[in-house]
Formats: sequence, structure tokens, C-alpha cells
Amino acid sequence: MDSLLSIENLSIDFVTGSEKTHALKKISFHVNHGEIVSLVGESGSGKSVSALSVLRLLPSPPAIYTSGKINFATKAVKPVDLLKISQKELQYFRGNKIGIIFQEPMTSLNPVLTCGQQVAEAIQIHKKSSYREAKKETITWFEKVKLPDPVSVFSRYPHQLSGGQKQRVMIAMAMSCKPDLLICDEPTTALDVTVQKTILELIKELQEQTGMGVIFITHDLGVVAEIANRAIVMYKGEIVEQGTVYDIFSKPQHPYTKALLACRPVNHKKGKRLPVVSDFITPEDKTPTKSSFAQPLTVPSVIKSIDEKLLQVKDLSVWFPVKKSLMGKAKDFTKAVDQVSFDVLKGETLGIVGESGCGKTTLGRTLLRLINPTSGSIHYKGENITLKKNKDILPLRKEMQIVFQDPYSSLNPRITIGSAIAEPMRVHHIAGTDKERKEKVIGLLEKVNLLPEHFNRYPHEFSGGQRQRIVIARALSLHPSFIVCDESVSALDVSVQAQVLNLLNDLKKEFGFTIIFISHDLSVVNYLSDRILVMNKGKIEEIGTADEIMLQPASQYTRKLINSIPKGIVA
Repeated sequence: MDSLLSIENLSIDFVTGSEKTHALKKISFHVNHGEIVSLVGESGSGKSVSALSVLRLLPSPPAIYTSGKINFATKAVKPVDLLKISQKELQYFRGNKIGIIFQEPMTSLNPVLTCGQQVAEAIQIHKKSSYREAKKETITWFEKVKLPDPVSVFSRYPHQLSGGQKQRVMIAMAMSCKPDLLICDEPTTALDVTVQKTILELIKELQEQTGMGVIFITHDLGVVAEIANRAIVMYKGEIVEQGTVYDIFSKPQHPYTKALLACRPVNHKKGKRLPVVSDFITPEDKTPTKSSFAQPLTVPSVIKSIDEKLLQVKDLSVWFPVKKSLMGKAKDFTKAVDQVSFDVLKGETLGIVGESGCGKTTLGRTLLRLINPTSGSIHYKGENITLKKNKDILPLRKEMQIVFQDPYSSLNPRITIGSAIAEPMRVHHIAGTDKERKEKVIGLLEKVNLLPEHFNRYPHEFSGGQRQRIVIARALSLHPSFIVCDESVSALDVSVQAQVLNLLNDLKKEFGFTIIFISHDLSVVNYLSDRILVMNKGKIEEIGTADEIMLQPASQYTRKLINSIPKGIVA
């Protein structure tokens, strides 16, 4: 069978000043018509670099293609080496013959154009359609990717949608021209399990209908087992193992592959430390190491006193006006959070789950008074913080922190990550001198598995997973007593996810802080949380212990979420 895409001995270096980083080292793989090939590996392993190189989207400099070929051919297109054609010729392939879904929708969508305009533009350019035809087709695609009220979404701007909804807009854009090859760079990262299942089924259905090939990059091994025909495991810019999904997951040969499979929270009981890659393989010689996680390491019992309530939420509502009268008075509202009441106990981890747009993020930000509530009350340590003015909330910022969902947009691209982590310490007068603050920052970087030399690098020089670890380090810099983690591990591969979950548990044991953990990944929430709160359309569907919710869900909606978790990995 002739390959749709064939990559041969591809090597890419990143050169910055006198520094040279070997991002890809003579990798070779192919994708056939009608085949889904998944790239798996840790953050920084070269997965996204491989995908972006196909359409030459890597900035050059610093990226330099030192060797290799990227051959692309379809029934309508003669074989062509994409590395040798001009930028003008490349425009024919971008978005038309080869579609791409980027990892971070918040930074991939144009903030000054409506979501509908951006998708319609791609259809107009490549299909030569009129605006009216393109609009109609765009709305059809919005329906296919299960966006609520597609006609309304067409006229909305990216900031008016949730993270998961923005990701669905990106998916609609990539698929709108029915490409021969679809590159999916973490396309379901920001999506809840029910929408993820819908999107995976949609991609598979389109692939079967059109015969397109798919490169599917993901850190979610459940998704790999669900959708892929073949899997390619990457480690530090090299391919260490590739084969059918069954062979890779049931009979892994390389210790690194075994490590990735072992890191999944679903394989481990609550309270047991998760294994990490270093338990299986050393970075220097890539050989197996003695497993340190075999010993029964336990995390702390989280709830110290069931009577001690850190946070009390009563009848909390957050409504956003969507229609106004001629006089500017609100006529209709989106009820993001609607009459919600619950308590958070001191020292516990409360998981909040639900579909995209259910109000999880709005609730989390309102608890920190980053969004002002419409009605209701929030008592923090017995004090009603809903009555405080914004300026009076500032002293609480030291002990109430948030890890945002999108790491790139929450970091200033013009300052180094060392300065970004040190900034809140400087504002709150922690550590006396810049030298002392730098030492503390380097210690935090090492705790989240980054290196001291990363201190002077900028956000764009890191992968998505590395940026997520940076914002976690920043949130921890003030030693807070209460942290809201908004999808804080959603962009991380399973090995780094294990490190972060272990880190959160270790820090909880050391500092005794309380966590609200917002996530769409029920296996992670179940592993980390003492109790789980399920949200649906702004309301609480049910709340209970993690075991009660996962094993004996009372709500049909909760059962739907649990049944949507990808299955099929051989443990």
C-alpha cells in the first residue's frame, strides 16, 4: 500500500545563540490512507515537533531541518517532499489537504474575529464558497461537534466560550475542508469525557467515510486504545517503539513504554504513590532501573477534622447577561452557576466534574472572588468574603491561589518564567532579597521536574506540559492554604501527571492546604479526591465520597460520565 505520508530520517535542531537542542533525531514512520497512527510520549519528547514539521509550522530560525524527507501523496496529488516546496505551494496543502487541530485553542483562535467567521474563512478560501454557503456549512460543523446553540456560537468571540467549547471550534475548523490527512495535536485535552467520546467517534466516522489518514497525538493512553490502529512511542526526540496498539499495550518491549502504562492513576489505589518514568528508566543510558514505587508509599489522610469547615457556600449564583433592552437592562441570562450550596472541609481534596460549560470553572473562580457572584454567600474561615470589596480581597490572595486551565495565556510572554514565579513572592514580601527568591524559585522548579537553567527562559520555549508545571510552581510559591486547580493536569502526559499528583499529595502532607480539583478526567479525580461534586448546567447533580460517586452513582448524568471513560487498555 502506498503511504499517504512518509517521514524518513527526519532530524530537527533548535538553535538559540550558541545553544543547540536536538529536537528530533532521525525519526522515520508512515501513515497510510484510512489509518489512525498515534504518537505517544512525555511532554517534550518531540510529538508536537513531529506534527508541526509536516506543515513546516515551526519558526525557522530557531528550527533547522538538518536531514530527512516528508513525502505526501494522495490520489489527486502526486508525491511531493513538503520540505522542498515553496511557501506559496505549501498554502495549497495547509488546511486543505492537511488539516491540523492545535493543542491550545485559546491561543490558536483570533480574539478579534467571531468563531464562525474563522471557520467560514477557511471554507471560503479552500472551497471558493460564498460567505452565505460558508456560514451554512460552518453551522453544520458546529452541530457535528456538539456545540450548544450553533447559530449563537457562530456570532460569539472566543473569550465567550469555555475551554472545551473553543477546542470544538478548532476541531470544526480543521475538519471543515475534509482533508486527506488530519493532524490532531491533543485534540481532546480540554474536553470532558462525554464530548471526548463524541469527537473520537466523529473523527473515526469521518476517517472511515473519506479514507483520510490521521496522526493522533495524545497523552491519554485510554484514547490511544480507543481510536488508533498503530502507536509510536517517542522519547527525547527518538522513536523507541512502534507497532499495533494491541502489541504496544499488551506486550510492551521498551522500559519507557512500560513506564507510561504503569503511570496511569486508574491502575493504582487511592493513597498509593504513583510510579514515574524514573522508576523504570534513567535518562542517561535509557536502561531499566530498580522500581522505587514498589514499596507501599501512602499519602496523608486528608480530612483532619470533619467538623472544621474551611469554605461554606450557600445558594451561590453567577448569572451573565446575554440580552439587554434598549435602556441597557438585562433581559436574559446565562445561569453559569445556579443556587449552589456545599462545604469544603479543611485539608480535604474536593473534586468537581461535569461536562464543558457546566459551570465548573466559573464556580472555582467565583470562590476566589475573581468573578463576583450574582447572589448567595461564600464564607472562608468563617468570614463572608462576598461582602468584601475587591481591594479588601487582596490580602487573601496570598493564601488563596489558582492554577489556570490554559498555561500559555496565564503567563506573560515578555518575562522569563523565573521572574513570573518570583513576582508574587516579591508582591507579598516573601524572602528578603532577589537572591533568596531565586533560590526558592529554583527549588520550586526542581519540585515540578524542571531544571535550574529554565529560570531564564521564556514561556514560548517550553512545551504545553512544561508550561503547566510552571504555573503550578507559581501557585505554590506563596505556600497557600487553599488552591483551586482548574484542569491543572489536563495538558500533561501520564508520566508528568503522575509526578504532579504525587507532588500535590506530598505538599498537602507538608503544608496541609485544601484543594478544589476541577477536571474532566474522572480517573484522576477519583484517585486524588476525598469527595466528588458533579455539576450539570450550573447546578449540583450529586455530591459524595469518591467511592460512592464512582461505584454507586445516584444520577443518570453521573452514570453517563462514567460510561464515557475510554476503555480497552490492557492493564
